[in-house]
Amino acid sequence: MRLPAVMSTVGRSRSSIYQDIQKKTFPAPIKIGPRAVAWSSISIIEWQEGRINAAKTA
Repeated sequence: MRLPAVMSTVGRSRSSIYQDIQKKTFPAPIKIGPRAVAWSSISIIEWQEGRINAAKTA
């Protein structure tokens, strides 16, 4: 998934996604070219499921 699709899927801004990547709380992108990155859709789904499970237990 490219960044616009990730932002749409998770409902977060570009800056908050990259801040969480630095904090290691969001999946890191995979380099797909010299100036291009993408995310595995599976890693995004797993991140969403983790957030849902954390909210249920809180």
